Amino acid sequence: MTHNNPYNLLPLKPIGRNETNTANTYSPQDMLKIYEQQFLTEVPEDKLTEFLPMLKGFYDIDDHTLDICAVIFDAVGDACIIYNHKVQIGDYQIIGELVKEELANEDYSDSEGEEQQPAQAYTLECKRIFFINDVQMPYQFNLFIQGDGYSTLTRKDSLLEKIYWFVNDSFDEHLLDDSEDSESLESINEQLASLGVREMDLTTIHELVNFIEDSLIDDEMADALNELIDAAE
Repeated sequence: MTHNNPYNLLPLKPIGRNETNTANTYSPQDMLKIYEQQFLTEVPEDKLTEFLPMLKGFYDIDDHTLDICAVIFDAVGDACIIYNHKVQIGDYQIIGELVKEELANEDYSDSEGEEQQPAQAYTLECKRIFFINDVQMPYQFNLFIQGDGYSTLTRKDSLLEKIYWFVNDSFDEHLLDDSEDSESLESINEQLASLGVREMDLTTIHELVNFIEDSLIDDEMADALNELIDAAE
């Protein structure tokens, strides 16, 4: 850490000047790095107002350049920044065979009383890889599919799975004690630190779980699942 670069920003070489010759321009990949550094750099709270002008001064860029960086970042693919943590979606894996589920013998009738046949239900073990600040983290779950709807039941083996259950069990009274079976924010952050991932507060963890739930099944995986179901039927 140096006096002129107190946050260890990456030195990047500009490729030219903007149209008015008032600020540097950078390659798209370097602009992406500048944008990430803006949100992933640890900055003390009392220095927050100083950081952005310092970053723009270090690279000699303007607000317009940062706006372009944001557009490039969104266009790169499945990545987002959640409270100073970069989260990316990795590959999916279908584990094992599609299993037909036996449905309970219940009365399925429409509004006119005519009996309706419920859609066949299936379960399937799946895994999705996520990256947090470039650290690979697996997330395995059992997928329940019926008709156009689905639900997931997450395992509790990997750290990402434990984070999910920490959020979803946090309102259960029996998990608000200090029992050995329940994770705490402190224990989760200890495990994150062991992987080289910066600690998270409750807000960050809740946003992370929301992102995971929204990102488990993408178009490519949905197509693969539909092919499996069509073959089973």
